[in-house]
Amino acid sequence: MILWWIANAVALFVVVPIVIQLANRVIRPGIEIQRYAEDILEHGVGLTQNLEPVPALLDTRALVSEVTANAVRYVTALQPIV
Repeated sequence: MILWWIANAVALFVVVPIVIQLANRVIRPGIEIQRYAEDILEHGVGLTQNLEPVPALLDTRALVSEVTANAVRYVTALQPIV
Protein backbone atom coordinates (compact mmCIF):
# COMPACT_ATOMS: atom_id res chain seq x y z
CA MET A 1 0.00 0.00 0.00
CA ILE A 2 2.86 2.37 0.76
CA LEU A 3 4.32 1.74 -2.68
CA TRP A 4 0.97 2.69 -4.18
CA TRP A 5 1.04 6.06 -2.38
CA ILE A 6 4.64 6.65 -3.44
CA ALA A 7 3.76 5.87 -7.07
CA ASN A 8 0.82 8.29 -6.90
CA ALA A 9 2.99 11.00 -5.36
CA VAL A 10 5.66 10.53 -8.05
CA ALA A 11 3.02 10.71 -10.76
CA LEU A 12 1.50 13.81 -9.23
CA PHE A 13 4.69 15.76 -8.53
CA VAL A 14 6.95 14.56 -11.37
CA VAL A 15 5.01 13.18 -14.33
CA VAL A 16 2.13 15.67 -14.39
CA PRO A 17 4.36 18.79 -14.46
CA ILE A 18 6.48 17.24 -17.22
CA VAL A 19 3.36 16.48 -19.27
CA ILE A 20 2.08 20.02 -18.74
CA GLN A 21 5.43 21.50 -19.77
CA LEU A 22 5.59 19.37 -22.93
CA ALA A 23 1.99 20.23 -23.82
CA ASN A 24 2.81 23.91 -23.35
CA ARG A 25 5.76 23.54 -25.75
CA VAL A 26 3.38 22.17 -28.38
CA ILE A 27 0.41 24.46 -27.83
CA ARG A 28 2.29 27.78 -27.76
CA PRO A 29 3.79 27.41 -31.29
CA GLY A 30 0.41 26.18 -32.53
CA ILE A 31 -1.24 29.38 -31.33
CA GLU A 32 1.51 31.45 -32.95
CA ILE A 33 1.06 29.59 -36.24
CA GLN A 34 -2.68 30.26 -36.07
CA ARG A 35 -2.01 34.01 -35.64
CA TYR A 36 0.34 33.98 -38.64
CA ALA A 37 -2.25 32.12 -40.73
CA GLU A 38 -4.95 34.66 -39.83
CA ASP A 39 -2.57 37.51 -40.74
CA ILE A 40 -1.76 35.89 -44.08
CA LEU A 41 -5.46 35.41 -44.82
CA GLU A 42 -6.30 39.02 -43.94
CA HIS A 43 -3.55 40.48 -46.12
CA GLY A 44 -4.20 37.98 -48.92
CA VAL A 45 -7.81 39.19 -49.15
CA GLY A 46 -6.58 42.79 -49.21
CA LEU A 47 -4.13 41.96 -51.98
CA THR A 48 -6.86 40.29 -54.00
CA GLN A 49 -9.01 43.41 -53.77
CA ASN A 50 -6.12 45.51 -55.05
CA LEU A 51 -5.54 43.18 -58.00
CA GLU A 52 -9.11 43.30 -59.34
CA PRO A 53 -8.35 46.04 -61.93
CA VAL A 54 -5.40 44.12 -63.43
CA PRO A 55 -7.41 42.67 -66.36
CA ALA A 56 -8.15 46.26 -67.41
CA LEU A 57 -4.42 46.65 -68.08
CA LEU A 58 -4.84 44.68 -71.31
CA ASP A 59 -7.34 47.26 -72.55
CA THR A 60 -5.05 50.06 -71.39
CA ARG A 61 -2.09 48.56 -73.26
CA ALA A 62 -4.15 48.24 -76.45
CA LEU A 63 -5.37 51.84 -76.16
CA VAL A 64 -1.84 53.14 -75.52
CA SER A 65 -0.51 51.40 -78.60
CA GLU A 66 -3.40 52.84 -80.65
CA VAL A 67 -2.77 56.34 -79.32
CA THR A 68 0.96 55.97 -79.99
CA ALA A 69 0.30 54.94 -83.59
CA ASN A 70 -2.06 57.90 -84.07
CA ALA A 71 0.45 60.30 -82.49
CA VAL A 72 3.22 59.06 -84.79
CA ARG A 73 0.94 59.52 -87.78
CA TYR A 74 0.05 63.04 -86.62
CA VAL A 75 3.67 64.05 -86.07
CA THR A 76 4.62 62.57 -89.44
CA ALA A 77 1.85 64.60 -91.10
CA LEU A 78 3.04 67.79 -89.37
CA GLN A 79 6.70 67.46 -90.40
CA PRO A 80 6.22 68.84 -93.95
CA ILE A 81 4.46 71.90 -92.51
CA VAL A 82 7.21 72.74 -90.03
